[in-house]
Amino acid sequence: MGRMSAPATSMESAIRDALATVEDPEIHRPITDLDMVESVAIDRTGAVRLGILLTVAGCPLRDKLRADITAAVAAVPGVTGVAVDFGVMTQEQRQQLQAKLRGPGAAEPVIPFAQPGSRTRVYGIASGKGGVGKSSVTVNLAAALAARGLSVGVVDADIYGHSVPRMLGVTGQPTQVEDMIMPPEAYGVKVISIGMFTRGNAAVVWRGPMLHRALQQFLADVYWGDLDVLLLDLPPGTGDIAISLAQLLPGAEILVVTTPQAAAAEVAERAGAVALQTHQRLVGVVENMSWLELPSGERMEVFGSGGGQTVADSLTRLVGASVPLLGQIPLDTRVREAGDAGTPVVLTDPDAPAAAAIRAVADRLALRRESLLGKPLGLRPAGR
Repeated sequence: MGRMSAPATSMESAIRDALATVEDPEIHRPITDLDMVESVAIDRTGAVRLGILLTVAGCPLRDKLRADITAAVAAVPGVTGVAVDFGVMTQEQRQQLQAKLRGPGAAEPVIPFAQPGSRTRVYGIASGKGGVGKSSVTVNLAAALAARGLSVGVVDADIYGHSVPRMLGVTGQPTQVEDMIMPPEAYGVKVISIGMFTRGNAAVVWRGPMLHRALQQFLADVYWGDLDVLLLDLPPGTGDIAISLAQLLPGAEILVVTTPQAAAAEVAERAGAVALQTHQRLVGVVENMSWLELPSGERMEVFGSGGGQTVADSLTRLVGASVPLLGQIPLDTRVREAGDAGTPVVLTDPDAPAAAAIRAVADRLALRRESLLGKPLGLRPAGR
């Protein structure tokens, strides 16, 4: 028996190393770090039986977790078979997991993106009126940024007109661990929406305080992990959510979406002007539905022209700082078709002119001006 223990121990060590390469598909941390590996048993034939603790009984990604664990452990030399037995964490174990994820002393939920050390770029996607394609722009920007390798989250803050989950093809429901919510993910983008908490296509009939609380929960109670970029699809206009965003995330930067139409541009200017009152930076303007390219190569300006530049120039004068026109996105039926199918056009048809225009805007958003205020630069006085 003594001779058998050393090989078994070394094999168990190799199996645990293999398990350390498996990430929980919702939390995106190794299952070994999350104390999900309850037991490892190896019999004389090399068959391995694993006890794995799920955060909740109805874990929606149980099958993916089983497949990932089986593949990782089966690759260990000497392993002849893998069986995975799932259990469920106790309330105490879930509370310990929550403390581990939130960090010491963070029992109460806080908005991580509002903390002084946050490195997440937060962009509120705003418009003066509905129907300008703000949600399509948000979804495709998110997918384009994720395709660049960035960690991206989207808050569907358009409480009454929520449409982001459909456009990203997200059908899964959030998983709750104690009072933390794990957001579903598609195309590398984590998503949360009020539509995930309502029955069917029910209308959300709420007033200001409830809207504020919902946005606060989306930002504080959802476990986003370390995001590079957070996009918020805001309701059109200058109402409660715009004010709540400024209160909850004062460092958020605002991107204004308009069409070329003069009437739409006037309304978009008002939406952008809110940022002046809330002291938020206007990162720029995106003009959507700029023209329709005909088979002859001619551009038909269905909604007129110049609205995006007009808004950019007006907001530049208003705030006294450059508010650039970041891009013009042409009308393309593929954008609508891809949104209805839940597959962003920047991924399904990357060569389409509209997709290229959106990617160019994403490239500019990915480059953030970093402030050096309060940061140690590691400089030392030169020797004399």
